[in-house]
Amino acid sequence: MGRTKTKKIPRSSTAAQRKAEGSTTPAKESPSIPSLFTKAQQLVTQCNYDLALKFLERILQQDAHFTNARELLGEVQLEIGEIETAKQVDSTFESLLPPSPFAPTAPSANAHLNLAQLQEDPRQCLAHYQVGVDALVGQLKGKEPATVNDEQDDEVKTKIVGALAAMVEIWMSDLCFEDEAESSSEKLASLALEIDPTSCEAMQTLASVRMSQKRSEEARQLAERAWERWKDLDPESPKLPPLPVRLSLVRLFLELSLYSNALTILSGVIGLDDQDVEAWYLEGWCFYLMAEQARETSALVEGLSYEELARDAMDCLQTCQMLHQAQEHPDEQILQHAKEISAELSAAGIEATPDDPDQDVNDDDNDDAWEDDEGDVEMD
Repeated sequence: MGRTKTKKIPRSSTAAQRKAEGSTTPAKESPSIPSLFTKAQQLVTQCNYDLALKFLERILQQDAHFTNARELLGEVQLEIGEIETAKQVDSTFESLLPPSPFAPTAPSANAHLNLAQLQEDPRQCLAHYQVGVDALVGQLKGKEPATVNDEQDDEVKTKIVGALAAMVEIWMSDLCFEDEAESSSEKLASLALEIDPTSCEAMQTLASVRMSQKRSEEARQLAERAWERWKDLDPESPKLPPLPVRLSLVRLFLELSLYSNALTILSGVIGLDDQDVEAWYLEGWCFYLMAEQARETSALVEGLSYEELARDAMDCLQTCQMLHQAQEHPDEQILQHAKEISAELSAAGIEATPDDPDQDVNDDDNDDAWEDDEGDVEMD
C-alpha cells in the first residue's frame, strides 16, 4: 500500500486578521489522550500507519505510562517492518514487562504475544506465546477479573488460536527435528480446535499437522471443511478470515494438488488487494504446478494447455517480483523462488505477456486525516 499523502491546511485570511488585531478568542483546547488514542486506533484500522505513529508519539510525550499507546505503537512498528525499533527496551513491548518502570501491575497477554514475534530463539518464542495463551485461556475461564461479551469472547478465542497456530509452525519448522515435535504439534493443534471448533485457522492448523504425518485424506477433509465455512460469503464480508489465513489455506490446497480451489481463493484475495506479493507468488506457483501436470500427462488441466498455464505462471511471477522490489518486501525466500521458476520457464521458451503500460504499482492512497504546516497531528 502506498504511503499516505498528507495535506497542508491553508491559513485562512480571517484567522490571520484576528491574529493581527490581537483577538482574545481562546485557543483551541488540545484533544484529550483518550481521544488521541481513539484516533490512532482508527488510523491503524485504515492502515494509515505513518499518521497513527504521530498520534501515538504525541500521546507518549504527554503520558509515558499510557500502556495501551505503548502496546499499539509496538504493533504498528511490527506492521510496517520496523522490527529493530520494536525490540528497543525503552520504546515498546519490553517496556510493558517487569522490571521496566512502565510495566503495568498485570502485564497484558498481548505484550507476550507480540514479543514472541521478535524472538530469534524459537524456545523463547514458544515461551512468550505460552504465557500469552495461558493468560487468555484464564480470561475465558473467568480466572481473571475480566468481563467479556460474546464479541470480546470471540476476539479472545481468535488470539488464542492464532498463537497456537504460530507455535505449531515453530515446531514444524525450526524445531522439526526435536523428538517432541510431532506430539507437541498434535497437542497444540488439537487445543486450538477445542478452543474454537468453528475456527478456520484451527482446522487449517490441524490439517497442516496431518499433512506432515502423511495423512493427506484427513488433511483434505479439514482444509475443505475450513473453506466451506466462508467460500460463499461476499468478497467484502467481515466474516471472511484474514488474508494470511486465506493464503495459508491456499498453500494447503497446493500441497493437496487442489489447484482449482487455490485459484478461486487467490482470485478473491487479489481482487481485494492487487499489491499482495504473496498472493501473486502463490498464483504463479499454482499455475506452474498445473503446467507441470499438463506437461507430464500431455493433457489439458482445467481446460488449459501447458503453454497457456506456463505463460500465466510467468505473468504472475513477474508481477510478484516487480511488487516485491517496489515494496522492499522482507520475504526473500518468495523472491528467490519466484526467480528460480521464472528462469526455468524462460529456459523452456515461455515468455510473459507484454506489460500493460497503464499499470502502476505505486499508486498512493489518499486519506481524510490532515497534517499541519509544522508536521503536528490534528483531529478531523
